[in-house]
Order: sequence, then C-alpha cells, then structure tokens
Amino acid sequence: MTTAREPAPYMNPYLAGLGLGLVLLTAFVVMGRGLGASGAFSTIVAVGVDAVTPTHAAGNEFYRGYLENGFGSPFKSFLMFEVIGVLIGGFISGSLAGRVKKTVEKGPRISTKGRMAFAVAGGALMGFGAKLAGGCTSGQGLSGGAVLGLGSWTFMIMVFVGGYAGAYFMRRQWR
Repeated sequence: MTTAREPAPYMNPYLAGLGLGLVLLTAFVVMGRGLGASGAFSTIVAVGVDAVTPTHAAGNEFYRGYLENGFGSPFKSFLMFEVIGVLIGGFISGSLAGRVKKTVEKGPRISTKGRMAFAVAGGALMGFGAKLAGGCTSGQGLSGGAVLGLGSWTFMIMVFVGGYAGAYFMRRQWR
C-alpha cells in the first residue's frame, strides 16, 4: 500500500513574480507581444464558426477579426501554444510538487454540485468580462499593466474590487 507524500511547499511569491516577469519580457522580445489567454479561446470559436457556417463568420465583424489574421486553424495562433503550455506545465508542476489529486475545494456549507455551479458561473462571467474589457486578467493585468496601459490598470483595480465585494457574500460558504 502506498501512502500519499506530503506536498512540497509553495514557491516564494516574490520569486514566482520575478519568474513571471521574465517570461513576460521574453514574450515581448521574442514574439513582439505579451501574454494572454482569452484570445486563444476566441480564435477557437471563430475557426469553429467558420468551419460550420463560413458565410456567417465572414459577415460577423468579431469572427472576421480573428479569421483575417490568417488563422485558418487555431494552431496558427501563438496564444494556443501558450495556453496548451500553461496546462501541460501546470500539470507537470503539480505532479512534481505532489499536489495532483481528484478533489473539489469547497467549504462545509455548500454541496459539490453547488460549488461546481458557482465555478461555472464565475468562469462564464470572467469570460464575458474579458471580452468586454478587451482581454483577460493575464492579457490586461500582466501585458497591459507592464506597458502601463491606463485601461489595464483600471481593469485590474476593478477585478480586486469585484473580488472583495463578491467574497463578502461568498464567505459564509467556506465557514
């Protein structure tokens, strides 16, 4: 019988932030653009709609914006490889640290189904907000913030304000 090993301690947040900053700088130098994830999902949707109804995609300004860049396949987008790398890298990192396990993080006052419903709803709201804001938290917060974009800084401040406001109402689920 094998026993689960104790998970490795978390990385120092200042060291992790420095590493993330170096990755962002490298992305700007090598690719000529910053990091972000929502563009990859928008590319997948645009290519999918184009495959099913090309006339609709050609007539829609949103889809056309992704298709006119020459993306006949989502894998022609640098962001697709970034997102795939984040998923694979996160899994490898979690495995090496002994943190990969099947679990749902939740408080004692909420069911697993309820927690999953909140997670899906929160993800949908974040995706909608990312499109409204012109980028996700990584694109706006990291890349836009790094180039001192006023809209990006405003976006990140509002993310924290919204998070703290929402936490007030969700806190009881965790107690």
